[in-house]
Amino acid sequence: MTIAVIDIGTNTVLLLVARIEAAGRIQPIVYEQRVPRLGSGVDSTGKLDPGAMERVIAVLNEYRTLIAPHAPAATAVCGTSAVRDAANRVEFGRRITQETGFTIEVLSGDDEALWTYRGGVSGVPGPDRFTVIDVGGGSTEIITGNRENIENRISLDIGSVRLTERCLRHDPPTDGELEGAIELTENQIARASRFPFAASTLVGVAGTATSLAVLAQGLKSFDLASVTNYMITRDTVETLFRSLRRTPSARIRDLSAAMEGRSDVIVAGTLIVREIMAHFKFGSMIVSERGVRYGIAIREAERLSGETPRSP
Repeated sequence: MTIAVIDIGTNTVLLLVARIEAAGRIQPIVYEQRVPRLGSGVDSTGKLDPGAMERVIAVLNEYRTLIAPHAPAATAVCGTSAVRDAANRVEFGRRITQETGFTIEVLSGDDEALWTYRGGVSGVPGPDRFTVIDVGGGSTEIITGNRENIENRISLDIGSVRLTERCLRHDPPTDGELEGAIELTENQIARASRFPFAASTLVGVAGTATSLAVLAQGLKSFDLASVTNYMITRDTVETLFRSLRRTPSARIRDLSAAMEGRSDVIVAGTLIVREIMAHFKFGSMIVSERGVRYGIAIREAERLSGETPRSP
């Protein structure tokens, strides 16, 4: 069956229209990304900015046009960190329904972690034990488990946009700002110290991880085939961080078209990945373009097939 999923994140709004085959294989048909940065200012004001809401609604109407020819069996629209943290999320949901016809589902941190995990491991062959990380704009999810079951999951209140707004006020950031960002990140990821990371394969999903894969390979634009299951080492992440931390965002943007909308927050995102890999002693990370969109697509396919969506 065909399923459409829209993921409204802190920085991006992502669209997946996919064919879910009987064996569970996911075949993308439409794969789109826009960067309206809904979460700009949410960390300091506690509310979604009216201009940011307008930008997201415009993207949703564009996506509605892209979805229509495929007549999906289900369309799910999900909001993550910025939406669930905003005091005016009910107003935003009402506007989405009135102006686009979609109904938004606000995912809890635990649900975001769960469906990110299921989506992320669905595209990784081979290993049986995983640690999946999703460094988003507003939050970072860390999930451990095997191919069938989640064992531990946590949603941390750090992400590339949130960490940038809190700590990195200069472009490029100062040494003192980076030290503050590292301290905040270490305090957050320490909450996952009890997780059993040994003998698991690290999988990084979504925008920060795919951006690192693009930069590591010197790609001038995003290429799905080159990014999918790309292996990046901790040494490479460290090298990228040391380079990016000294580079103005305008020059980062010139490195690749894939940096559009990410160039001013990629230092923070790279910092979070770097600290997770160092703190939990991961020497490498498999990069996956999959994440919560794919997990929600699996959920909807199971629901329509009469199965109870599995909650690992």
